[in-house]
Parts: sequence; structure tokens; C-alpha cells
Amino acid sequence: MRKFPFYAAVIATFLITSVSFSAVPIAQPFGKTKDGTPVERYTLENQNGMKVDIMTRGATVVRIDVPDKNGNFADVVLGFDDVAGYESEENQYFGCTTGRVANRIAKGKFHLNGRDYKLAINNEPNHLHGGVERSLDKVVWKARPFENGEGQGVHLRYVSPHGEEGYPGTLSCKVELLLHKATNDLQIRYSAITDQSTPVNLTNHSYFNLAGAGSPTVLNHELALFCRQYTPVDETLIPTGAIESVTGTPLDFLTPHVIGERIDKLDDGPTIGYDHNFVIDGKADSLRLAAKLKDPASGRVLTVKTDQPGVQFYSGNFLKGQTGKLGKTYPHRSAICLETQFYPDSINQPTFPGIVLEPWEEYTHECVYSFSAE
Repeated sequence: MRKFPFYAAVIATFLITSVSFSAVPIAQPFGKTKDGTPVERYTLENQNGMKVDIMTRGATVVRIDVPDKNGNFADVVLGFDDVAGYESEENQYFGCTTGRVANRIAKGKFHLNGRDYKLAINNEPNHLHGGVERSLDKVVWKARPFENGEGQGVHLRYVSPHGEEGYPGTLSCKVELLLHKATNDLQIRYSAITDQSTPVNLTNHSYFNLAGAGSPTVLNHELALFCRQYTPVDETLIPTGAIESVTGTPLDFLTPHVIGERIDKLDDGPTIGYDHNFVIDGKADSLRLAAKLKDPASGRVLTVKTDQPGVQFYSGNFLKGQTGKLGKTYPHRSAICLETQFYPDSINQPTFPGIVLEPWEEYTHECVYSFSAE
């Protein structure tokens, strides 16, 4: 988080919105929320034929179409065909931007600047992914599509007022999603400023299956994590405060392993499979490799780079066969999440990297999802 004076934010916003681009992605209607708010969808395309759909509700990735080793395209992320699906009980944060604080906060409580704050308990007994009614995944963001020398993209903005979901301060959030025109890279840049001290930890919650969304399992994918350590958790998935080595555990993905190879060793633990925060090797604040996922059958490969300290690997343990896009079902463990982030419950863990954003500083976070085939 770097110093970012308010006047500079205003000037930067003016300069960005004053630039005109040609051939920008066009807004398409995607339905209305239950309260009648229109939702838009934008399709980003590049010269390789890759397509990415972005929805304004929740700043959500709806579709990612990428080729396999034979040039055949498939949509590799879970989602729904309309807003009603995303507002239903079947949605498990598919593709959305989560926050204000992604992941868990112990018992929905934290202490900041002499005050105690109480948040919604929506993952008993803890707070998860920003809240219940007005978390960032459930609000409609303002969009401005663009095209420049790098590719096509969408700027999404939302101002979360003081007290929304119990968090202090007015938080002005921005998510920029850019599909590079020459490479199959989807670059996501997050930023935020606040007028009061407040915790911030934003991420994207896409579920990936490189064989195509709706394929029966993801346990046959190979995964490498560039992470020598992880943060152990208690029975409620709150970190204990320790940071331990993955060596000799089923969490060791320093060399590629098939996801299903050792997952049964975790079935009886609190995570019921993989649902762990890994400490990414190297210096935080620098863009570096976090993960590499491969589907051997199709040859599709996903690499994840980020400047964040952690990545949450979740193996779709609570997918339940719900019906998604084009009538396809999403069975148990048929997709995984790789969520770049600060560590869970960092606001209550003094030894973890801090997530408190101070007034007129800027929160930033960059993540790049790169797709290829081999």
C-alpha cells in the first residue's frame, strides 16, 4: 500500500476518463437484479480467438474461452447464464470479486484504532468474503470498457459507503480487467482508497476446470504451487498464526502432482479436501509465479502470477451438482479456485502481513491468469 493523496486520485480519474478509445467492447444486457438494477456484460476478445465475459454485478468473470493443444476452444470457468443464477443459492462466489475482505475473519470481529467492529457471521462461526447483502460480489459496479495498445478491457468502479457490511470508512474500489491482444493473458488490477482506516483484501473467485466447465472432475489436473510454506488452520478454518513447511505433507506441490493423488488424506480434516492458504515464494509486491495448473488430456495450462503474499487453493469441496451455463452441471470437486490474497484473518493476526488501509493511501493488487497449451 503506497501513499496516494486524494487530489492525485481525482486527477488520475479525470485523465483516465478523458481518454477515448476506439473499437471498445460493447455493453450487452445480462438481466436485472431482484431490486431492478440493470446488469451489463462485456466480451473481451484478442487476436488468438480467446474471449472473456465480464459482468457488472460483482465485477464477475462469467466466461473464459481458451484453446486446447488442437485449437479447440472451451469455456474453462464455472458460472450461470443470467443474473438470476448468480443471485440464487446455487452460486458459490463463481467468478466474482470478493471483499471488502476476502476469506475469513474469526468470529466476525476485529479491533481497530480503539474500536471493536462486528461483522456478519455467514460461515459459522466466522465472517466470509465480505458479508451477506452488500459484499462486493453482490453489488452492481459501474463499468467503462476500453481498448488500447495492450488489448481490450473493462474498468469497474464501486464506492462502498462507511458502515456497509459493518466495515469502517468509505472505500472507493476499482478493478481493471485487461485481455492482452497478442497473448492469452487476463490481467486483473485492483486498487482502493479510503477516508478511514479499514481492512482491505480483494481477490477473484473464479472456479477453473481446464477440460471445460461442466467436466466431471478436476482431480485429474496437475498442479504446481510455488509455495514452500502454508498457514495451518483450526477446526473453523481460521489460521493458528503459525507458518509451516509443506514438506512431507499432502500440501507439497513444489513439484507437480495430480490433485486427486493425495486429497483423501485431508477428507477427515477441517478443510475436507484442499482449502488452504499458501505462502508464495519470493518477495511480496513483486509479480511472481504462484501456481501452474494443467489438464493433461486437453493440454491446456493456466499459470497464475501475483504480487500478493498468499494464494488460496480450494478444491471445490462444496460443489454439489448445481446446474450452470448451458445446462451443464458442476459436480463435487469439478473445479478449483486459486485466489491470490493476503492471508486469512490477517486483521486479527499480528504476525501476518497487515491489511489495514490508511486514509489516502492506495491499496493495490495485481494478478495475471495466463493460458496456453502444450
